[in-house]
Amino acid sequence: METLLIAVGALILYLIAYNTYGKWLARKIFKLDPDAIVPSVALNDDKDYVPTKKSIIFGHHFTSIAGTGPIVGPAVAVIWGWVPALLWVLFGSILIGAVHDFGSLVVSMRNRGQTVGDIAGRVLTKRTRLLFLLVLFMALTIVLAIFGLVIAAVFQQYPASIFPCLVQIPLAVFIGVYMHRRGMNILIPSLISLAVMYVTVFFGNSGFLGDFNASLAAWPVMAWVVVLLLYSYVASVLPVWALLQPRDYINSLQLLSALALVVLGLIVAGVIGGAPVTAGAERPALEIAAPAFRAAPEGAPMIFPFLFITIACGAISGFHCLVSSGTSSKQIKCETDAQFVGYGSMLTEGFLAVLVILACVAGLGLGINGGADGALLMGADAYADRYSTWGGANSLAAKVGAFVEGSANFLKALGVAPGFAIALMGVFVASFAATTLDTACRLQRYVIQELASTFAPKVSRTALAAEAYDLDDNIAGADRHTGEAEDHKPHALNPCTWLTNKHGATIFAVLVATLIASMPGGGGKPAGTGGLILWPLFGVTNQLLAGLAFMVITFWMWRRQLPVWFVAIPMVFMLFLPGIGMTLNIFVGENSYLAKENWLLVFIGAATLVLQIWMIVEALIAWPKAKGILEEQLEPLPAGKYATDGGRSC
Repeated sequence: METLLIAVGALILYLIAYNTYGKWLARKIFKLDPDAIVPSVALNDDKDYVPTKKSIIFGHHFTSIAGTGPIVGPAVAVIWGWVPALLWVLFGSILIGAVHDFGSLVVSMRNRGQTVGDIAGRVLTKRTRLLFLLVLFMALTIVLAIFGLVIAAVFQQYPASIFPCLVQIPLAVFIGVYMHRRGMNILIPSLISLAVMYVTVFFGNSGFLGDFNASLAAWPVMAWVVVLLLYSYVASVLPVWALLQPRDYINSLQLLSALALVVLGLIVAGVIGGAPVTAGAERPALEIAAPAFRAAPEGAPMIFPFLFITIACGAISGFHCLVSSGTSSKQIKCETDAQFVGYGSMLTEGFLAVLVILACVAGLGLGINGGADGALLMGADAYADRYSTWGGANSLAAKVGAFVEGSANFLKALGVAPGFAIALMGVFVASFAATTLDTACRLQRYVIQELASTFAPKVSRTALAAEAYDLDDNIAGADRHTGEAEDHKPHALNPCTWLTNKHGATIFAVLVATLIASMPGGGGKPAGTGGLILWPLFGVTNQLLAGLAFMVITFWMWRRQLPVWFVAIPMVFMLFLPGIGMTLNIFVGENSYLAKENWLLVFIGAATLVLQIWMIVEALIAWPKAKGILEEQLEPLPAGKYATDGGRSC
């Protein structure tokens, strides 16, 4: 019953937070205006800037931010006990994470849909823009390299998840094209697609589908990485309505329905117990099998600051600022939708992280096959099998497996067949990771285009027009987003001009990610195993990015003389803790990157730390001069293009 009360209490807390703190931010601080001109309508290009219903954007935004992060992070962090993990998820998501996502979304909307990197160059200094973009490039490179490997590992571990994830793609394209041409409602075809997916999950371990999934699960890891990154390339360059939006919407229905089943199973298990472990046996009681607090698990780093880094997504994640300012801000149809999309999505992700914690510390205890002999383990024995040492808990199989098996136990309490329950939760994990992968590729494309535009040779638009260049479609739209009077010659010999093109930028992003992911591990390990050594950098880099995004939001508000305490305090917190964590990882102890002579991690980690310190110094110098002084303003959005329904888009 304790587990059920925690879940219900968390849900109530999130509803209260959304309707109190979230509304205060929306109405009193950001002053969201239903009549405001928004970038998606004023700059509608039917590709990236597309005004979209808030329910569809919520699906895209939620599935993009909630990759495997809110699953993997909490599933590892419960090694320090369930209480500190739960408290960080609850209060971190409400007071820090949701504010970060919401603020990034609003600030981007008020700046023509620019990314936080571009905005940093105007609200802080021009150098800061370049520094921020470099941090973004490194962070997204890690995401692209790692998440392809993660999805491949999930497919190999849970083969029944392969076909349901693959079939989403043609279904999404069909729905996207049909909806765009006919203007039909997306809900009904998405529900049909969801039913098709569940049917394929049900039959995923038998007959033709079972053989198909088994054959694909036998592929080498790098083969899957290449296929997944090629898919990400296609998803990145297509208009958002053609694949990204409908696929994410279908995924959101699948993910939310799976969450609903997990919650329902948790309720049943909490009231009458879990599924009998053998025919005719009593239903085992749902109890928390993990200790409330473990100060020093074997081999684990210090709980402070590493708890706050291990649980990133689910509490606060810097990657979310890229989704908010990179894609969602270009699709928001009405300013007042931003609270639902930005603040609401993060709270939903926080609730997912709560369920992950409960699955790992209580659901797991309802029974798993563990140990060297595969014996049935219950209660504290099941928890100990996964979390006795840091090395075991920190492996990818243990992280994913603890959640999949624990949440599947909740489904089995409903009478769901064990094979179907496991397969469904495998699809759940793989789908989350895939939506993060394709969104990250699109975001990396934006970052590369912005970096390339900084160094590409520029000529006047008058001269380009005289040479009959298409200034709207073939050239990176510097004037569209910044108001600058110069642009790039698309076929100049300088390679940077190639990277201002969406295809060139995306190909470069995919090639770099593939190269890093394909690194072989030491000791003769195959290609792909070496790429996973970047995983330790993901949490720290991600949290540092959150602190830098808070810095941009804080300066934007400081220049407008708005209250900043509620963003400045999290900013300091999210700069200090990851900075300490990165320093410890690189330099301190026998397991540090330096001690292990892991020069790739030393280089990337040290470079990220130097860029962060440089940005902080730039911010400290600019802070006294910024209060009440507006940054250089962009040209007003073209009101003539705004709305087609009498001037309102809400």
